[in-house]
Amino acid sequence: MSNNFLATLPMYDWPEVAAATDAYWRSLRDEFRKCGFAVPENLTRGAADLMTLWKSPNLLFGQTCGLPFASRLHNAVSLIGTPAYDICCGAGSYFSVLIVRKDSDISNIATLPGKSFAYNDPLSQSGFAAACHQLKADGVDLQILGSCQRTGSHRASIRTVAEGKADFAAIDAVTWELAKRHEAAADGLRVLKTTQPTLGLPYITSQRPRRETDRLHMAVIDAMASLDEEVREALLLMGLAVAEPADYGILNTRYEAIPARYRETG
Repeated sequence: MSNNFLATLPMYDWPEVAAATDAYWRSLRDEFRKCGFAVPENLTRGAADLMTLWKSPNLLFGQTCGLPFASRLHNAVSLIGTPAYDICCGAGSYFSVLIVRKDSDISNIATLPGKSFAYNDPLSQSGFAAACHQLKADGVDLQILGSCQRTGSHRASIRTVAEGKADFAAIDAVTWELAKRHEAAADGLRVLKTTQPTLGLPYITSQRPRRETDRLHMAVIDAMASLDEEVREALLLMGLAVAEPADYGILNTRYEAIPARYRETG
């Protein structure tokens, strides 16, 4: 054990499921120790700069978004695998839901031109890039959208749309399931459309030999198997899929196809 090593699970760590996340981490911690890794006692939470944390040479275990992994991290970290969630999607894959208010006059994606868009971060696959790609695929010109506003989180985007401060947002499918359980603002929203599935949010570690990432991969599988059903259900965990860094390349290709002024300013 060493306090120099770091572990973080920031992507779905809502206060309402923090106890379940901690239980999951304890299972992970035990399995990592069995495999001979030096392990921190607790998760790192509340980091102001996640990119720096993800790139830390002391990172033993973490979860990032697929787009930052594809665009900035794939040469700086090692990939452990991609968790599967109970969201009716292929193992290791996920999608986004485009949400609007229940009383909105937006009836389909073709009526989005001129409407305002709330997004969590311009480097978010689920909250930004997935929506842009889906709009383009459906023939909606991004240039004729209304205003765009950065909210800082999926939960804030949900509230922003519910409060009428934006017309629509794209929300990660796992986050949407959490919101339906724990966020009152979700009651006033409906799903307009789902986006095309992509690989989900990968588990990563600092750069290390393949034999070590394989050991970490198997330890995660064992940790998931040891969880109480209540914890697994609270976190929607189903399993761990094998993935290679190159599998995420399509996310960066699609992101670079978004007009630069949107990517640079959101």
